[in-house]
Amino acid sequence: MSYIGEGISQILSLLVLLGLLFGLGVLASRMMDVPFSVPRLALAGALGMVLGGPAAPLLYYGSLQRFAESAPGSEPLPQGFLSLLLLLTAATAMLVFVALELAFPRSARMRPVQAVRSVLDWFGRMRRYRQITWILARHGLWGYVTGRRDDGGDTSGQRRLARSLARSMEEAGVVFVKLGQVLATRRDLLPPAFVEELGRLHSEVAPVPAAEIRRVVERELGRPLDEVFEDFSAEPLAAASIAQAHTARLHGDEEVVVKVQRPGIGPVVHRDLDIIRRLALRFDTSTDWGPAIGVVDLADGFAEALREELDFEVEAANIAAVAEAAHDSPVRVPRVYEAYTSRCVLVMERLHGVPVGGAEAGLADTDGHELATTLLVCLLEQVMLSGIFHADPHPGNILLLDDGGVGLLDYGSVGRLDGQTRESLQLMLLALDRTDAVLLTDTLLDVVTDPSDVDEERLRRALGQFMARYMHQGMAASMRMFTELLLIVTRFGLTLPGELAAVFRALATLEGTLVYLSPGFDTVTEARRFAEARMSERFSGESLQDLAMGEVVAMLPTLRRLPRRLDRITDQLHKGRFTVRVRPFAHPEDRHLVRVLAHRAILTVLAVATGLMSVGLFNVTESPQTGWQDMSARAQVLNASAWLLLAVAGLLVLRLLVGISQDGDRGRGRGRR
Repeated sequence: MSYIGEGISQILSLLVLLGLLFGLGVLASRMMDVPFSVPRLALAGALGMVLGGPAAPLLYYGSLQRFAESAPGSEPLPQGFLSLLLLLTAATAMLVFVALELAFPRSARMRPVQAVRSVLDWFGRMRRYRQITWILARHGLWGYVTGRRDDGGDTSGQRRLARSLARSMEEAGVVFVKLGQVLATRRDLLPPAFVEELGRLHSEVAPVPAAEIRRVVERELGRPLDEVFEDFSAEPLAAASIAQAHTARLHGDEEVVVKVQRPGIGPVVHRDLDIIRRLALRFDTSTDWGPAIGVVDLADGFAEALREELDFEVEAANIAAVAEAAHDSPVRVPRVYEAYTSRCVLVMERLHGVPVGGAEAGLADTDGHELATTLLVCLLEQVMLSGIFHADPHPGNILLLDDGGVGLLDYGSVGRLDGQTRESLQLMLLALDRTDAVLLTDTLLDVVTDPSDVDEERLRRALGQFMARYMHQGMAASMRMFTELLLIVTRFGLTLPGELAAVFRALATLEGTLVYLSPGFDTVTEARRFAEARMSERFSGESLQDLAMGEVVAMLPTLRRLPRRLDRITDQLHKGRFTVRVRPFAHPEDRHLVRVLAHRAILTVLAVATGLMSVGLFNVTESPQTGWQDMSARAQVLNASAWLLLAVAGLLVLRLLVGISQDGDRGRGRGRR
């Protein structure tokens, strides 16, 4: 029977402990402002028993040796010792519970399946890291990655570094090759040596076997290939790193081009994009050049564009949007067959012709200047009128059609401009045409990010010198002037929106083709002429009247209220009761900041005060040779109060740490948004 009694007693003790742990978990959730979690509390309880159990004999008996000598064999343990053991275990469990929240916030918790997947991703990422590290080390670049080398200041050093970087990117694979090609267009960020070397990057890829292509198409379309196409060419029309194209014929006898994504390319691209993001963060913190060129923003923009290229439904929507906006343009846009299009397969109209780069023989019978003007006007109309434009008009994407027309292919990379940015771009071109430094300065400050601390007068003088250098009579302007403009903006600590920089890159890419079609073609002059014509149309008689009427209608509610408000102000001035009230903390975030700072200050003072009080009580009540049971009742009360004050001080410190940790998580969340 005694064994049964002991068992019941142990069960009751365990239930009391679990109840106490549960209560302390709820208390911690309320006091520390952390979400309550039963699994975390169970783990904290187990750790509390392991960590808090040995502390009770030390506190009650003074040492483990005295506990072993004083503890009875078959007699029950003293109630005071059991109570102390229970309280210490529960208190330790609560501290562990809060520590777990500090180390692993619930907002970042991972479920088992996600944990296993993350571990597998981590191993795959580590293998890829080793490959990239070996490539960088073999080409002598690892010192630059870690920030320990910076000897590329002279021209020869830059050339060597740029050549090594280009070779490394070419060896690292498709994503890094595409990244190098994008960087080669950023003349505003990289020295000429880097632009030249990265511009030579090309991705040599073997075509995917026809059998695998058939399987991808049938899987995406959900039916056999023969049910959709009367004829499907086994030989690819073109093979690129992301996809390859095949000619085909529908059952309605319509010739089409089928663009098929390479099997298995998606996970490879996503993994490498994740690595590029991590490397960009590393460069941003460990090098001087990383923050200077905005390496993290570059990586994010590149990743977003490349993910869009992986979704052919997005490309189909881009084609439809561009075709609708330029329905009366002489430049042909291929029609998309939406019924046969998915994320990995794109079926579109086949345009018969040859790319501009391979059309030397056909250019003899073509009016090159007219063709160049047509292409430029098409791109400018996309940019300034519709707001969606082809962002990569290189010669391989421009087709000279057999019937004498011109076609524009590959809409995986497009740019989008809102109305305000389009208007700013038109004003920018108008300011360049009139060499108006004031208008150009005001227009730039309207579109750049964070213009609050810029010296506007110095910027205006720099832009005036820029226009005097490029816009005087007899000077043939080129797209290089926009590179110089971007460099001026960067030198003043400003950043143009990515979509506006994409416009300049697209125009710079197109300029090479236009000069090839018509030697001596002045891209900038034609663009200025186009902008001036559009602005003249906008501010012509009827258009100006419509614009004025629209502005008046928008301001009508304000105009109605204006007389009453003016009457109220003049009446208060007349009576001498006109006052101005200022609310320094009117914004909710300002008030929240003040509350948080006051709360933290109070908690800090209370933590220090209770900690000092507990230390003072310990000095009064404790001695090395005295155990808890040997103390007087008054000393036991004071000693218990000391432990209570110490626990309160510890809880206050933990509350401060939890608040700081949560503020950091909120800040990172706002940064990601």
